[in-house]
Amino acid sequence: MRFVTQKIHAFIDYPVAIALMALPFLLGLGETNPIALWLSVGTGVAALILTILTDHETGVVRVLPYAVHLAVDFAVGVVFAVAPFIFGFTGIDAIFYWVNAAAVLTVVSLHKPTPQNAQVVEAS
Repeated sequence: MRFVTQKIHAFIDYPVAIALMALPFLLGLGETNPIALWLSVGTGVAALILTILTDHETGVVRVLPYAVHLAVDFAVGVVFAVAPFIFGFTGIDAIFYWVNAAAVLTVVSLHKPTPQNAQVVEAS
């Protein structure tokens, strides 16, 4: 039941990066710890750069393999899942990270392998 193709993933990367930069301000994140605001903003900037550099449909300077992009996304999902525990986020701060962790890990787990990256996905 894997249906998130590389093309679908490529087209959702830019809106996700922008949301990670903008939503913390719109939601007022950072009440329990300022890191709640800046971790998302920094991750959004990094996600934008990663997307620009990824060798996929919306990459601009296609130097990073898509498999590397998926591995980074997985790592971000794990970091977002544990960040509330590590930094003491509560309320909206914690919910924001847990929802994003679930979304990122779901997208990565529903990735539909293509012949060029099937070996990497099978190994993980």
